[in-house]
Amino acid sequence: MSEEFEIRNKVAESGLVNFDLSTLIPKGIRKGIDLKDFLFQEMILKEKDFREKVDAIDPEEYKDAYIYIYNSVDTIVPLWAYFVLTAKLTDVAKKIIFGNREDLEVIIMHNVIQTHDFEDMRGKRVLVKGCSDKEIPENAYIELVEQLKPIVKSLMFGEACSFVPIVKN
Repeated sequence: MSEEFEIRNKVAESGLVNFDLSTLIPKGIRKGIDLKDFLFQEMILKEKDFREKVDAIDPEEYKDAYIYIYNSVDTIVPLWAYFVLTAKLTDVAKKIIFGNREDLEVIIMHNVIQTHDFEDMRGKRVLVKGCSDKEIPENAYIELVEQLKPIVKSLMFGEACSFVPIVKN
């Protein structure tokens, strides 16, 4: 190939830092626990029965899992029930929350973004990848902007061939 037609990667030469938020998603099993399975006729919490069912849980099934506790039936569950269930699993689970799967992912990503060291992006031009094959909560992008805006030279969203400028410091 002659020098006249040299192929150059202008994106690589630009000093642009490509950042894929999905790389921060922690690996691990996500498991839901439906409280209806612990209720008498899926309607009433009987303390003795509830405690027996919680005691019967094999903690190894939840080892290193991210757990969300929810209630799919319209019944009132006393707050202490969540304490009992959480106490059973807190030593083996990575995280336990009350809510649905989406709530769990929001909290997981919140924790990751708040504790991640973004110092290597200080003063740089950062492009946050717009497409991912993994589900990323919208809130994660909001929190990412909060973390990056004060430290980056510029922040963009999208792909190198088509991006939206967000911040220029």
